[in-house]
Amino acid sequence: MLNSRALSAQIISRVVTEQRSLTEAFAKDLAAGADSRDRGFIQELSYGVIRWNEPLKQICSYLLKKPLGMHDQDIYALLLIGLYQFIYLKTAAHAAIHETVQAARALKKEWAVPLINGVLRSFQRQQVALLKKLPQKAHYAHPHWLIERLQQAWPERWQTILDINNQAPTISLRVNALQNSPANYLQKLNAKQITATLSSLSEVGITLTDTCHVVSLPGFAEGEISIQDTAAQLAAFLLMLQPQQHVLDACAAPGGKLTHILETQPNLHTCIALDHDKNRLQKVADNLSRLKLDQSNVQLICNTVQAFRTTCRDATFDRILFDVPCSGTGVIRRHPDIKLLRREQDIAKLAEQQFELLSALWPLLKPNGLLLYVTCSVLPEENQDVLQRFLSQQSNAKESPIEATWGVACRIGRQIFPTAHGTDGFYYARVLKV
Repeated sequence: MLNSRALSAQIISRVVTEQRSLTEAFAKDLAAGADSRDRGFIQELSYGVIRWNEPLKQICSYLLKKPLGMHDQDIYALLLIGLYQFIYLKTAAHAAIHETVQAARALKKEWAVPLINGVLRSFQRQQVALLKKLPQKAHYAHPHWLIERLQQAWPERWQTILDINNQAPTISLRVNALQNSPANYLQKLNAKQITATLSSLSEVGITLTDTCHVVSLPGFAEGEISIQDTAAQLAAFLLMLQPQQHVLDACAAPGGKLTHILETQPNLHTCIALDHDKNRLQKVADNLSRLKLDQSNVQLICNTVQAFRTTCRDATFDRILFDVPCSGTGVIRRHPDIKLLRREQDIAKLAEQQFELLSALWPLLKPNGLLLYVTCSVLPEENQDVLQRFLSQQSNAKESPIEATWGVACRIGRQIFPTAHGTDGFYYARVLKV
């Protein structure tokens, strides 16, 4: 069994060197040799270091004489882990230093022992001065380009967005309305001494007060609930589903919104779940089975949007859910690796991809049909700007306004921001074919 700090260092370095998502790296390395009892601590270190990567890197630059090479990013990660323990976990100095040094030995890099020991002891002596030396932008713990874009887009909200992004996320549940009611399920949680509140945003949503492991939630294996952010739960309601409609979920995996569609309106004529990733589409199948949903009217199709349109020329739909590939800037608190993996130049490329996919889907929508455009981004370039361009070029498309009290109205659609005790950041816009 590998040392917990050493395993965390491997996870962090894998994100940096291989450009893997933190979720993927965490799952792979944890399966490679961690005791399940250490899972919470490994997650705290891995996610915490990446969440606070900007200030930690800045402090490390003050203490290292020269940067470490790519082959030693695990040792660099250990230095950040040591600093994270000092600054954010308030770990006792002797424990932070000794255990981090031991992790270098566990990685079979004995040469790094004096380096780690020296850097962390130097920080211990100079901690107050080094923290004062940090530039203001480092405290925001986001890449500079993203800070600037948020300042421009949301001049009165950008600091709040950054602050929320740096907090650990809450756990939100969606109660399967075909099996239970939120009020009844809340009683089940209370009986297990799990504190939670009903959502004010989603009529089937519940927010947990404290974190807990999924398997400890009553009825999870039996399909009574799903883990889903309350803002994401709005999609099924905004589609205004009716019995016997033909519905397309154009980017369905891992199936959270698709299964909610089927829970909301189980009497659809057809529901097609489209995704280009076979492995992720399997997760859709798994979720359908766990939630005990009727699959007689459901088709899972592994294909791209463009290829699906070509092969299914005669297929048309009353409703299309288009949860587009995006920057994920609204879900950074759940996926802090977005700060490291996303680049400024990605935004324009994503916006172009979104427009092209939206244009490809449009012919598949029936007259008087609705398309719901969804992102988990807070950047207008991926949201209202894409919709504005699309509507200007499609004479048979017009906005179907969303009348709501949540979020803020944009030129087109509505934007929800990350909040401390509730939602992630989501954008919704509805388009009607006339």
